[in-house]
Amino acid sequence: MSEQVILTNMCLIRNPENQVVVQDRRDKNWSGITFPGGKIEYAESFKKAVIREVYEETGLVISDPVLVGTKQFQTDKDERYIVLLYIATQFTGTLRSSEEGEVFWLDVSELQNYKLAPDLMDMYKVMISDELSEFYYVRNQNEESDWELQLL
Repeated sequence: MSEQVILTNMCLIRNPENQVVVQDRRDKNWSGITFPGGKIEYAESFKKAVIREVYEETGLVISDPVLVGTKQFQTDKDERYIVLLYIATQFTGTLRSSEEGEVFWLDVSELQNYKLAPDLMDMYKVMISDELSEFYYVRNQNEESDWELQLL
């Protein structure tokens, strides 16, 4: 059986002072502080997509983004939603906000002091871990909770 797949990306941009670029996302379905990223366009390479999305949302041009993990889950429409998780430490440009939300530098130690988008800290764990590479939601059929989070 084949399934419909939605491909997206997210990028943790970190500077030498251990600050990261965050975005206060205005999306009604997934709002709060998150990292920049978005949908991969038809026939677009994964790497070019993350470079494009970061530029559109932040004004920064990243180079050599490293794929460090994935997030995936089934949507209510039974589509597989996959987020490719990247880290970039090389960039040029001036930070600017977009219609997606306000962007700014934030010390990593301050992340938990903000209203974060759902699951951001678990995604962050996968992004910075040498042992983890996948953030995966499994549907529970007979449990009180609809979802079980697995960090693999």
